[in-house]
Formats: sequence, C-alpha cells, structure tokens
Amino acid sequence: MKELVELKSYPQVEDFIQGHELSFLYVSRPDCSVCHAILPKLRILLDQFPSIDLGQVNAMEVEEIAGNLSIFTAPTLLLFVEGKEYLREDRFVRFAALEEKLTRIYELYISNED
Repeated sequence: MKELVELKSYPQVEDFIQGHELSFLYVSRPDCSVCHAILPKLRILLDQFPSIDLGQVNAMEVEEIAGNLSIFTAPTLLLFVEGKEYLREDRFVRFAALEEKLTRIYELYISNED
C-alpha cells in the first residue's frame, strides 16, 4: 500500500506540495464514514503510480486548508503537478474514472520528463 504522510499544519501542506513533482493530497475528517472507506482503496490505486507522493490532511486539525484550497466537503482528493492543481475529486469518488484521469496525467508527465 502507498506510503502516507500525515500533514499536521498548513505550512507542512505547502511544503509537501512544493517539495514533490507529483503530490496527491487526501483531505478528510475523522467523523466522515465515506473518508474511512475511500482511503484504503486510494492507497491501493496510487500503488500503480510510484512517482506520486501521498499526503493526508485532517480538515478538523488544519482548518485553514478549507479557505486556502477551496475545500467545502470531505473527502477531497487533489493531485498537484509541480505545485499546480491538476485534478480534484470530492465526496463520492468513482475510482474507475479517477484511475483513468490519473493514468492520463501520469503518462503525460512521465513522457515529458524524458
């Protein structure tokens, strides 16, 4: 399963996004049953993309994430490429569609790296 980095402050979130070429943020809340169901599936899915780093943010602990990244619901899944947001999914995630989108972005990015 994909390694998960717990991000406990907004400066840590910013450093995580800027510190990785491909970064994926998983924003959740402890009282969200959908969040608990999605995380294991997400970690398995992201195993297919070794260059993507995964960070988790508890929106209850890092409250300023809502205003800074315009997050209105949990869970919210965000993919950043070189610090810019490229993909956003929230609440009810369709994993087949998410996998297709990730594959397209990832393959494009990896092919441009060469």
